Amino acid sequence: MNIYVGQLPYSMTEEELREMFIEYGEIGSLNLIKDKFSGQSKGFGFIDMPNNSEADKAIKALNKTMLNGREIKVNQAEERKKSTFRKKRY
Repeated sequence: MNIYVGQLPYSMTEEELREMFIEYGEIGSLNLIKDKFSGQSKGFGFIDMPNNSEADKAIKALNKTMLNGREIKVNQAEERKKSTFRKKRY
Protein backbone atom coordinates (compact mmCIF):
# COMPACT_ATOMS: atom_id res chain seq x y z
CA MET A 1 0.00 0.00 0.00
CA ASN A 2 1.24 3.46 -0.87
CA ILE A 3 0.96 5.87 2.07
CA TYR A 4 0.94 9.67 1.98
CA VAL A 5 2.57 11.45 4.92
CA GLY A 6 1.99 15.21 5.12
CA GLN A 7 2.49 18.18 7.41
CA LEU A 8 5.98 16.92 8.25
CA PRO A 9 8.56 19.26 9.78
CA TYR A 10 10.78 20.65 7.02
CA SER A 11 13.84 19.50 8.96
CA MET A 12 12.79 15.82 8.81
CA THR A 13 15.17 13.41 7.07
CA GLU A 14 14.41 10.21 5.17
CA GLU A 15 16.10 8.22 7.93
CA GLU A 16 13.86 9.78 10.60
CA LEU A 17 10.78 9.03 8.49
CA ARG A 18 11.94 5.43 8.00
CA GLU A 19 12.44 5.00 11.76
CA MET A 20 8.88 6.24 12.35
CA PHE A 21 7.34 3.58 10.09
CA ILE A 22 9.71 0.59 10.44
CA GLU A 23 8.23 -0.39 13.82
CA TYR A 24 4.92 -1.16 12.03
CA GLY A 25 6.39 -3.43 9.36
CA GLU A 26 8.41 -3.77 6.18
CA ILE A 27 9.02 -0.70 4.06
CA GLY A 28 9.27 -1.32 0.32
CA SER A 29 10.26 2.23 -0.61
CA LEU A 30 10.34 5.69 0.88
CA ASN A 31 10.34 9.04 -0.90
CA LEU A 32 10.60 12.31 1.03
CA ILE A 33 9.75 15.04 -1.48
CA LYS A 34 12.43 17.73 -1.69
CA ASP A 35 12.79 21.03 -3.50
CA LYS A 36 14.88 20.40 -6.61
CA PHE A 37 16.91 23.58 -6.17
CA SER A 38 17.50 23.83 -2.41
CA GLY A 39 17.25 20.14 -1.54
CA GLN A 40 15.08 21.00 1.50
CA SER A 41 12.09 18.85 2.35
CA LYS A 42 8.72 20.12 1.12
CA GLY A 43 7.02 18.67 4.21
CA PHE A 44 5.50 15.54 2.69
CA GLY A 45 6.45 12.15 1.37
CA PHE A 46 5.31 8.70 0.32
CA ILE A 47 6.00 5.29 1.83
CA ASP A 48 5.21 1.98 0.21
CA MET A 49 4.50 -0.88 2.60
CA PRO A 50 3.94 -4.24 0.85
CA ASN A 51 1.81 -5.70 3.66
CA ASN A 52 -1.59 -3.95 3.74
CA SER A 53 -2.41 -4.90 7.34
CA GLU A 54 0.92 -3.45 8.53
CA ALA A 55 0.25 -0.31 6.47
CA ASP A 56 -3.21 0.05 8.03
CA LYS A 57 -1.70 -0.24 11.52
CA ALA A 58 0.84 2.47 10.70
CA ILE A 59 -1.85 4.79 9.33
CA LYS A 60 -4.11 4.32 12.36
CA ALA A 61 -1.25 4.77 14.83
CA LEU A 62 0.45 7.77 13.21
CA ASN A 63 -2.35 9.86 11.66
CA LYS A 64 -2.94 13.12 13.58
CA THR A 65 0.01 12.56 15.92
CA MET A 66 2.18 15.49 16.94
CA LEU A 67 5.73 15.67 15.59
CA ASN A 68 7.92 18.66 16.46
CA GLY A 69 4.85 20.79 17.10
CA ARG A 70 3.02 19.78 13.91
CA GLU A 71 0.04 17.45 13.57
CA ILE A 72 1.01 15.08 10.79
CA LYS A 73 -1.41 13.60 8.27
CA VAL A 74 -1.04 9.93 7.34
CA ASN A 75 -3.40 8.16 4.92
CA GLN A 76 -3.55 5.89 1.92
CA ALA A 77 -2.20 7.76 -1.09
CA GLU A 78 -4.61 8.40 -3.93
CA GLU A 79 -3.74 7.31 -7.44
CA ARG A 80 -2.17 10.06 -9.49
CA LYS A 81 -4.64 11.45 -11.98
CA LYS A 82 -3.67 11.63 -15.63
CA SER A 83 -3.25 15.18 -16.85
CA THR A 84 -5.55 16.37 -19.61
CA PHE A 85 -3.25 19.30 -20.30
CA ARG A 86 -1.96 19.42 -23.85
CA LYS A 87 0.86 21.54 -25.13
CA LYS A 88 0.03 24.02 -27.85
CA ARG A 89 1.61 23.29 -31.16
CA TYR A 90 2.93 26.26 -33.06
